Amino acid sequence: MGILTPCRRNASWERETGECPIHYQDVGQTISRVVTILEAVSMIKRSAVETTEKPPQTDKPNIIFILADDYGWNDIGYHSSLIRTPNLDRLAQDGVKLENYYIQPICSPSRAQLMTGRYQIRYGMQHSVLMSDRPHGLPLDEVTLPQVLKESGYSTHIVGKWHLGHFKKEYLPTRRGFDTFFGFLGGGEDYFTHRIPNEVVETPDTYRAFDFWDGTSPCLTENGTYSTHLFARKSIELIDRHDKTKPMFLYLPFQAVHAPLEAPQEFIDKYKHIRARNLQVYAGLTTAMDEAVGNITRALKDNGMWENTVLIFSTDNGASRAGSNWPLRGFKNTLWEGGVRGVGFVNSPLLKEKERTSDALLHISDWFPTIVRLAGGSTFGVKPLDGYDVWDTISEGTPSPRKEILHNIDPLIVSTNSEASKVFGHKTFNTAVTAAIRVGEWKLLTGNPGNGDWQLQSFDKKIREKSTGVRGKQLWLYNIRDDPQERRELSAEYPEVVKRLLGRLAAYNETAVPVYWPNIDPRSNPALHGDLVGPWM
Repeated sequence: MGILTPCRRNASWERETGECPIHYQDVGQTISRVVTILEAVSMIKRSAVETTEKPPQTDKPNIIFILADDYGWNDIGYHSSLIRTPNLDRLAQDGVKLENYYIQPICSPSRAQLMTGRYQIRYGMQHSVLMSDRPHGLPLDEVTLPQVLKESGYSTHIVGKWHLGHFKKEYLPTRRGFDTFFGFLGGGEDYFTHRIPNEVVETPDTYRAFDFWDGTSPCLTENGTYSTHLFARKSIELIDRHDKTKPMFLYLPFQAVHAPLEAPQEFIDKYKHIRARNLQVYAGLTTAMDEAVGNITRALKDNGMWENTVLIFSTDNGASRAGSNWPLRGFKNTLWEGGVRGVGFVNSPLLKEKERTSDALLHISDWFPTIVRLAGGSTFGVKPLDGYDVWDTISEGTPSPRKEILHNIDPLIVSTNSEASKVFGHKTFNTAVTAAIRVGEWKLLTGNPGNGDWQLQSFDKKIREKSTGVRGKQLWLYNIRDDPQERRELSAEYPEVVKRLLGRLAAYNETAVPVYWPNIDPRSNPALHGDLVGPWM
């Protein structure tokens, strides 16, 4: 064996390195050890490079929740729409399409149920949407999804539309669990100027107030920039800057495709073959949103986050008359299927069974417990949920734990049809009250469900089929599994089913808190607050 001998002192070496070199008597062993050292150094360098290229990833999945606004059943490409949505189509095709998925018929209630996992009857939001001139919002004692996710170590961001209250600072997104907020507080605004009609003044169309925020500060630098592009840009910025050792929850409630109909000309020009101007703009608006989703998905892949991401896409309600819910009946703000059955899908490398369509009964309130489960969190300490954990249903195709959905009970919208006293089971539940429930394959509607027409968009016009048999009625029963278009009314044939579903409505109604619908507050006038829509109390 080679023997180590003390080295001679080398003044120049010591000055340069501060060390004494070692001399080996055995040249062969010297070479062997040098090679070993060089290999070790090389491995350390490779490890450092790999660490730089692929930073440590969190075990918990990133959650990207994209919520379109007023997006119709027939306005997405894979439902045979004339509107092109290649990015959404590809994500849906490669993931799981949710074809028996329900939302609420209008904006705020859907968002509230997403954020809480609880029906709107639990906190007094049964009537209409939250308004910028009334002092109301999602009650502060309701625990929100981002608050629970933060307990599991998530960074939480909202980019887009809030619409869950802003009359006090305590109701703002950054006080309800989000680390950052970039977007607008109210229900809708101009896509370019980010201004809304001042609802308090006598002539709202002549005075518009600004509603666009970065955190709790007005974002005055983006006047003139299209909101869909703004939200995509901000989302990509958050993804690029995200600490990859932490899981991300990005909630992206787009303004699109809500009114007013506005889109950059380059997107409108893609639909020159459509004769109707409004439909040209609506289609362009939709395609701009589709492009934004594609850019955000690409950013997730470029940043090495996609393999550990669950992307959920949903609408908040059915289309207004600007869009189409064909072949479903009705529109936004109605309890017909066109108002409450929503476009939705999930895409993720974490799905066990991909490239399929699910007809499992699901509801927007189910996302709360489902996402909390994915995040490794707990719903302990939150109020009783109406939502179910449906991840196994989505990922593996197991049966849905959900058997019924309360669409709503709104005691402030009461029908005055004279036939009320003749309705079987009327004493069980007041059928003059506007309400709807789905139990198994059956759906019952009472009161005034709203416009029940069917509308199809064609290249040159809207084709409207008027509903019949509505006048003088205030109760309808349909087998939704067999008749999703709600064309064959069956209440006279199945009185026992009517009675059973009225009983379920009555049971829910017993647990409902009173509707909270405060009067308009003149102090909300943006003219009193620097021309800004924001907190006033």
